[in-house]
Amino acid sequence: MPEPDEHQSDLTLIADAARAAGDIARRYWQQKPQVWEKDEGAGPVTEADLAINDMLADRLRTARPDYGWLSEETPDDAARLKADPVFILDPLDGTRAFIAGERTFAHSIAVAVAGRVIAAAVFLPITDRLYTATRHGPALCNGAPLAVSSPRTVNNATLLTAKRNMAPEHWKAGRVPPVKRDFRASLAYRLCLVAEGRFDAMLSPGPTWEWDIAAGALIAERAGARVTDRSGGGLVFNRPDPRTPGVIAAGVLVHDALVAGLAPAPGLP
Repeated sequence: MPEPDEHQSDLTLIADAARAAGDIARRYWQQKPQVWEKDEGAGPVTEADLAINDMLADRLRTARPDYGWLSEETPDDAARLKADPVFILDPLDGTRAFIAGERTFAHSIAVAVAGRVIAAAVFLPITDRLYTATRHGPALCNGAPLAVSSPRTVNNATLLTAKRNMAPEHWKAGRVPPVKRDFRASLAYRLCLVAEGRFDAMLSPGPTWEWDIAAGALIAERAGARVTDRSGGGLVFNRPDPRTPGVIAAGVLVHDALVAGLAPAPGLP
């Protein structure tokens, strides 16, 4: 199916913007940027996050003034719910890794229409890796096509997830799957690593902010992953509450094994 021109135009716009975000991030990286703690235990934010957000807001909203806006570093505005398309972005995903001087933070930018992402860019400026996808096009890293791994069993699969998610209480009858766990601070990067086939799966079982996963979810999906919420339902973006009920991305067999093995979320039957 030919790719709609408007998807490619949006992809070019957000990919260029992601690279511009990287230019700002590199100026602050390992330079002891100013750091604040957000309210209600929402984690740290740095002067780099805010500078990147300001640049992206000016650049993207000037280019597409009729698009909605959902960013981690901008106060939410219900006007986005009446806008279509909408930008969904995390100016700097993996802030703790950035503060620690690590290389695995990312800039994540997506465009969604009617709840579905149609263009996505994730950029790691320190390693110069640009991941992209459109709704009808391939997933790419620096122009090279991506493909997920396809293990036939969850046994010994490589899983990107936080250590706390492997506690027995999160799994039916306490049966923790026999996987090899690893971790990256950036959820967007975790999804891209699954898209590359460098890891078999990623799991974030709790409520997950849309800006962390919107771009990476499309990239993983277009690389052949099954990407859903924790119960196997499809992801919908630009919700009034901009959180998804978890996210799981993997090849089909590993994905389905993880969904089947997870205990119901607290408060759900």
